[in-house]
Amino acid sequence: MIKKDPFSALRIKEFRWFLSMRLAMVLAWSMQFVLVEWEVYSITKDPWSLGLIGLMEVIPAISMALFAGHIVDQNEKRSLLLKCLFALTSLSALMTLLVKSDISHILSKEYVLYGIYALVFLGGIVRAFIIPSVFSLLGLIVPKKEYANAATWSSSTWQIAAVFGPAVAGFSIGWIGVFWSMVIVVVCLLVAFFGLLQIEKKPILNPKKGEPITKSLKEGISFVFQNKTVLNAISLDMFAVLFGGAVALLPVFAQDILKVGSEGFGILRAAPAIGGLITMLIATSIPLNQNAGKKLLIAVFGFGICIIIFGLSTNFWISVVALFLSGVTDGISVVIRQTILQIYTPDHMRGRVSSVNSIFVGSSNELGAFESGLTSKLMGVVPAVVFGGVMTLVVVGVMGVTSPKFIKLNIDKELES
Repeated sequence: MIKKDPFSALRIKEFRWFLSMRLAMVLAWSMQFVLVEWEVYSITKDPWSLGLIGLMEVIPAISMALFAGHIVDQNEKRSLLLKCLFALTSLSALMTLLVKSDISHILSKEYVLYGIYALVFLGGIVRAFIIPSVFSLLGLIVPKKEYANAATWSSSTWQIAAVFGPAVAGFSIGWIGVFWSMVIVVVCLLVAFFGLLQIEKKPILNPKKGEPITKSLKEGISFVFQNKTVLNAISLDMFAVLFGGAVALLPVFAQDILKVGSEGFGILRAAPAIGGLITMLIATSIPLNQNAGKKLLIAVFGFGICIIIFGLSTNFWISVVALFLSGVTDGISVVIRQTILQIYTPDHMRGRVSSVNSIFVGSSNELGAFESGLTSKLMGVVPAVVFGGVMTLVVVGVMGVTSPKFIKLNIDKELES
């Protein structure tokens, strides 16, 4: 048996720049989301306002996703991503000015709150283009035989940023305040912009350049719904994230239930990301391709159990462990799903397929935040989290019964073909 090189994709120079860009961008992204959560809850003291943050981002992200996928497939990916990063940096700079204490004294809290929601909404539009651009660019940087390894490293890099982003944001709120924490976000985005500049422009592989948008979108949607492997993978993850969106309520747990302040909030926010990071780093040496379908179902089931335990816990460290283990199981899910998408998606359809995936999965993070905010308003914070975990288990059970072929999925066989 040939031993696989866990660092094979890292030997590609442009892929290393790609990871650097993604690390800085996601670090900024994850920091800003935490900072916005903290600022909004500090203003309103209402869990419903946290749900609205997710809603403000998910509305444009979903409504623009398919159009964005079409644009990505019709254009050069690196140039388009540069424009997106510039727009994202500009919005973050405006957010930084908005949360500055002097501005907050001039404007009423209501205007500051509405301004934050407006900038989050515009950020959702930009994000609709960023997700398919990043996914498509990755497929043009590495050869197909390295897709699995590259997807694992890319997901690990995302997770590293997701570890440090919430932790840095949580601690920096207490140390330097929200304004200077937002300055760090802007700096990270500038670093991401520089990293992307080191990657050369890529060819447009779409043989149907100039195709009417309605026909293009129909082709992308049809591919996803006809390819049951892709459909099952993103559907399973979508429902897990949708119902397991407990992290959106972490400011409530940190301030009102566990009473651990901003430092404890940072630890809670970082715990699932640390678990996911460890899993992904292990996955670079121990691939998850064998029996991938079964492993994905088991991982999502474990994720649901962890969310239930977190919801019921009143002990800070039990809550931290539950979130850590939710990150471990979610890490397995992310690696398998990203590998499936990279392998089963044709080059000329990456933008559209990634956009459909962002509707199913990417936006379900924000939709999950909205769901958590809504259910917490209706039934209370703890019952809302437990309800989400239980619904995740139900989804796994339904998928296991209705998709026996997916359970037998073996990615290695596809790579060998």
